[in-house]
Amino acid sequence: MALSLIPSDPPARIARLARLPVFLKLEGRRAVVAGANAAAAWKAELLAAAGAMVDVYAPEPSMDLLAVVAGARGVVILHARSWTTADLADAAIAVGACDDDGEAARFAAAARAAGVPVNVIDRPDHCDFAFGAIVNRSPLVIGVSTDGAAPVFAQAIRARLETLFPQGFARWAAAAARWRPRVRPMGRKVALRFWESFAARAVARAHEYPDEGDLQALLAQSDGDRAAASVTVIRAPEDPELLTLRAVRVLQSADAILFDGAVAPAILDFARREARRMMIGAHGDAESAATMIALAKAGRRVVRLSGTSVAFAEAEIAACRAAGVAVEVVPDSGIRDQRSAISQVRSFVS
Repeated sequence: MALSLIPSDPPARIARLARLPVFLKLEGRRAVVAGANAAAAWKAELLAAAGAMVDVYAPEPSMDLLAVVAGARGVVILHARSWTTADLADAAIAVGACDDDGEAARFAAAARAAGVPVNVIDRPDHCDFAFGAIVNRSPLVIGVSTDGAAPVFAQAIRARLETLFPQGFARWAAAAARWRPRVRPMGRKVALRFWESFAARAVARAHEYPDEGDLQALLAQSDGDRAAASVTVIRAPEDPELLTLRAVRVLQSADAILFDGAVAPAILDFARREARRMMIGAHGDAESAATMIALAKAGRRVVRLSGTSVAFAEAEIAACRAAGVAVEVVPDSGIRDQRSAISQVRSFVS
């Protein structure tokens, strides 16, 4: 009797996706927009921002569309007539702002016959793809989709993400593109250490302008010893909504997080998924301090979350400094008396 070694119902390695998030390269390619309203104008502007050469077909263009054409300086070309099947030839992408379902069906069918991916605005049954809400920190770009179920919800999520990703991330992402050719020849292991350090530096210095000095520091750190050992201490508020942006960014770049039982579980939801989580006593002890020191000296990005007060981490802070491990304390926006909070932080960093 032959036995099959393949499970009859293997577990899925990834949960089902309503849509596949794909980022199209449109630089220098032709895009077609059919329609005259404000929605068509916005899509034409968006496609032009992605580098496409946009042909717009609109017999009676709106003021919004005319403004986009005027500001695009030859990248968006207006054809004051209705679209034809021939207009779709050689297009990389097609977008239609159609007045009725019949027109939408005709446009979608013509685009598909020409082998062109099509989107008909606000008519998901005729769409091959959706745009979604966009957080633009180009070359860092984030797209949010709800599969058309709740566009307003997607916009709300986008607004939340806007607060977590400062504009400075665009500069660091651009620096990554410039520096990659200089890192690649260094080998896989060194490159991995470089990009880990790069990510931590970008998060910590999001509002700075990366320069040659940053590159040389990262190269030296990656090719030799790891960066100086350090620990970040965060006073976790009772309400996760009161976390500072700085605290969220630190959690999202952490390799190891030590927390006590007073820390709300929802706080840990902001942490990097791969981060190692370790519960310790509320007041900390010699063992937890030794763990923090060992992890930091091993090159890990260590975070100590205190659910009560930063003062309860005083012994651990002192032990770290005595062992040559630098300590940063992140202020807590949940403390109502900000003067008291600032005074408390200064007492530890001085």
